[in-house]
Amino acid sequence: MSHRIFLAGATGAIGQRLIPLLRAAGHHVAGTTRFEAKLSALRALGAEPVVVDVFAADALKQAVLAAKPDIVIHQLTDLPPGLDPAKMADAIGRNARIREEGTHNLIDASIAAGAKRLIAQSIAWMYAPGPQPHRENDPLDRAADGPRGITLAGVVSLETQTLQSPPLEGIVLRYGQLYGPGTGSDEPRGQAPLHVDAAAHAALLAIDRGTPGFYNIAEPNDLIATDKARRDLGFDASFRLPNG
Repeated sequence: MSHRIFLAGATGAIGQRLIPLLRAAGHHVAGTTRFEAKLSALRALGAEPVVVDVFAADALKQAVLAAKPDIVIHQLTDLPPGLDPAKMADAIGRNARIREEGTHNLIDASIAAGAKRLIAQSIAWMYAPGPQPHRENDPLDRAADGPRGITLAGVVSLETQTLQSPPLEGIVLRYGQLYGPGTGSDEPRGQAPLHVDAAAHAALLAIDRGTPGFYNIAEPNDLIATDKARRDLGFDASFRLPNG
């Protein structure tokens, strides 16, 4: 079944790998960027480009209304190229703001446009200390402070809004640590690595599969359990785009 997709964060690492998958599946894609200079790249990937800032609530609502999506995919982040360690400290606050305020604006616009399902990017390393591997119903690390606490507050806000904004059906993809094209690392990293192509494919699968809730998305690892995503979404961590 083909859908009209509004992809927020279309020029990010996952967004650029996701657009070809969506188009190959027959979906129409409106993809956002904040920068006019990236319009041609989005067109080349097969998306209808939309220049909009997620913090400009009125402009965002008009953009989503014009796109008339039945599915909205939230892949917005604000991270430095290659995850430059020297710039990550500042990025933590910006990312938290996107997850809180940006998600709020995107949900308001999605509901106004009559969208049915919202698929949102979260992260899989915010669980509280405890027995591993962590499953989706394990508690998050609400005692965290400092930079981790800032990140946690943003994650909690994004996930809560995604799952508690009827009539939208909310699906939260808790991604592991990304590697591959556009991520700053060609090799697996972290305790729960995830290739960017497999991350994009999980978002494609979530369009028509799965029920509202959380899904851990990563390669087999000791930190998080991914059997729910494999069973309900058909997630396959070995998935790669043909162009590598």
